[in-house]
Amino acid sequence: MEKFKLKENEEYIQLNDLMKVLNWVNSGGEAKQVILGEHVTVNGSIEMRVRRKLHTGDKIQWEDQSAEITS
Repeated sequence: MEKFKLKENEEYIQLNDLMKVLNWVNSGGEAKQVILGEHVTVNGSIEMRVRRKLHTGDKIQWEDQSAEITS
């Protein structure tokens, strides 16, 4: 599991942005398709909100990739 550290003054990162930053997808459009296709889970539940705000402690999984948000 990857650890993603929020920047000092950030409260959250959007799900689609996280997927791009971690190089899980090549574009925002690809992230949107994957999320709306019900392939991504946040804290164990399928997530379909493309711009879901992820906070410290949230765990994200897609296929064989996973990440946890840290502060």
